Amino acid sequence: MKANQKDVEKAMGTPKAGPGPQSKTSSKFLVWLILFVSVTYVVYTLKLVSTSRACHDEPFSNPHRQISSSSEEEEVSVSVTSSISTSSSSSSPLIRDQDLTVEVRRGRTELKNVVFGIAASAKLWEKRKEYIKLWFKPKEMRGIVWLDQTVKKKSDGEEEGDQEDKNLPPVMISGDTSRFSYKNRQGHRSAIRISRIVSETLRLGLEDVHWFVMGDDDTVFITENLIRVLNKYDHNQFYYIGSLSESHLQNIFFSYGMAYGGGGFAISYPLAKALEKMQDQCIQRYPGLYGSDDRMQACMAELGVPLTKEVGFHQYDVYGNLLGLLAAHPVAPLVSLHHLDVVEPIFPNVTRVQALQRLTIPMKLDSAGLMQQSICYAKSMRWTVSVSWGFTVQIFRGVFSPREIEMPSRTFLNWYKKADYTAYAFNTRPVYRNPCQKPFVFYMSNARLNSSTDQTVSEYVRHRVPHPPCKWKMADPAKLNRVEVYKKPDPHLWDRSPRRNCCKVMDSGKKGTMVINVGACSEGEISEV
Repeated sequence: MKANQKDVEKAMGTPKAGPGPQSKTSSKFLVWLILFVSVTYVVYTLKLVSTSRACHDEPFSNPHRQISSSSEEEEVSVSVTSSISTSSSSSSPLIRDQDLTVEVRRGRTELKNVVFGIAASAKLWEKRKEYIKLWFKPKEMRGIVWLDQTVKKKSDGEEEGDQEDKNLPPVMISGDTSRFSYKNRQGHRSAIRISRIVSETLRLGLEDVHWFVMGDDDTVFITENLIRVLNKYDHNQFYYIGSLSESHLQNIFFSYGMAYGGGGFAISYPLAKALEKMQDQCIQRYPGLYGSDDRMQACMAELGVPLTKEVGFHQYDVYGNLLGLLAAHPVAPLVSLHHLDVVEPIFPNVTRVQALQRLTIPMKLDSAGLMQQSICYAKSMRWTVSVSWGFTVQIFRGVFSPREIEMPSRTFLNWYKKADYTAYAFNTRPVYRNPCQKPFVFYMSNARLNSSTDQTVSEYVRHRVPHPPCKWKMADPAKLNRVEVYKKPDPHLWDRSPRRNCCKVMDSGKKGTMVINVGACSEGEISEV
């Protein structure tokens, strides 16, 4: 056994018991080698640390100075650099520096950075210019109305083009499009002219432009909300922003990837430059398309730019009453309204222009909250209450879930004038299933700001229409005449994640009046009975 053990130890290289001169020499060599490597590593590390520069220093130039061209942006850049260098060190200074640099590079879009291109017809100009006067502010905005021809003169010799009207944008005549082929038998070749408005506006050479926004002469923009939407995106990149039609059939016929121009769409300045270079050649390749919108989308497809959808742009390819759509507006800022000559006035018993003028009252008080829906319950009455702030309050007998009330009720017909609920690109519900469930509608009559409480006070008056008999044994909303809604302005509503506001039915000391408080939901607050 011993002999075998010695053989195994010899074969495995097991050292013998006593240290010999060779093993001592090997041990000393290993110790010196390890010591040398360690010293070299420490010296190299110290040298590397001592020569490295701070994260925000650049070896060749100051990038913050290169970001902006205007003096105002340069001042912002310098202050950003200074604040970083003087602040206490953080765990990720490089990331923070990059984020602030991107913010400076983008710059914040204001109304002065947007140029509107408005497609108009000389035949309808006298009537539709009244819509433009509702929202366009000449001292704060820039825009061009593009007509197909010069407007005929009045009998007294004055032009109806309203070049001198201080409440309207300048009026220009679109360029000649006779060289372009148009082969769609159902459409009109004016579509070519309208599709080139963005390019023609770009060629005017306006400075400090972030976005070009396209609309029709019967489009009304809520410009404060438009700016809120555009500031979500980097105007230095390629963006094509808009929304679809409400008609499922229209979207199938044209495209679910197309922005409908009547509802308005926005194109960033770099994309507009790229479009202008190729659009005329692009249009020649699509003589069979119907309108201006699909021609624009065809060119966007050639540029490889998809539609960025923002549901606050509204084409409104419907007929009838917009109550169902507006009272259940999506949880998004209201940006535009279109086809105002087709639908009924949004407030009853007034003209279309008068109705929109009334809407501007709450718009000036709290544009971010305009048309935003809140759902709550009058528990003692067993009523469901839906508030569309600045527009209407609806009271329903019984308890409806928020899931049902947030769906638009079918107070309108589709674009083909049929009551077909399958024709819409979204879910809808019937106006009522039981006669007792027909809503009592209260329309906004006035709104003001209470400066002492910093709250808006909006008043809603019941729309008196016949209601079918109801045998339910519960309180009758017909005994109410007015609803008062209290809400604090919330200009930063859309800086937070999308969420419906909450509401609460308050005690009212006034006979025939309901009082409701609307505002951001508190911790743990939900819409429940």
